[in-house]
Amino acid sequence: MTTFLGNPVTLEGEALKVGETMPDFEVISTSLEPLHPMQEKGKKIILAVPSVDTGVCNLELEKFMEYMKGRDDVQVISVSMDLPFALDRWCQAHKGNVLTTSDYKERDFAKKTGTRMTENGLLARSVFVTDEDGKLTYVEYVDEVSHEPHYDQVIEAIGA
Repeated sequence: MTTFLGNPVTLEGEALKVGETMPDFEVISTSLEPLHPMQEKGKKIILAVPSVDTGVCNLELEKFMEYMKGRDDVQVISVSMDLPFALDRWCQAHKGNVLTTSDYKERDFAKKTGTRMTENGLLARSVFVTDEDGKLTYVEYVDEVSHEPHYDQVIEAIGA
């Protein structure tokens, strides 16, 4: 069960599982262009689902940036319902190796990953790790949305 500030929430769609291929999805870049991040192959991916305007989410992305510093074989991608303008402000303040994207427009990511919370329309905190071919090696839907993910398990899944 997933909770948001202690209250149970309903996640729409089907949860992804380790061993499945991460579905292709369309999100919006900070320059308002559509992106399909899963079409790029050849790197492991940490796909983090935070909102950059909250303390825990900001901390999560900073930790992933720090953990992956110097790792050219890993791409960190953030997907949220934040507007591209907010994501761009965050990127300007935090120089790092995170591709920040928004699912605000079509909610394609939410539909394909089972992360949209019915009660508030936001994405539940989750982390997906893929290998170089897009196969999921780690999936975490964080039990309490206001908590951080299990960083040690994410790092283990990418082989750090």
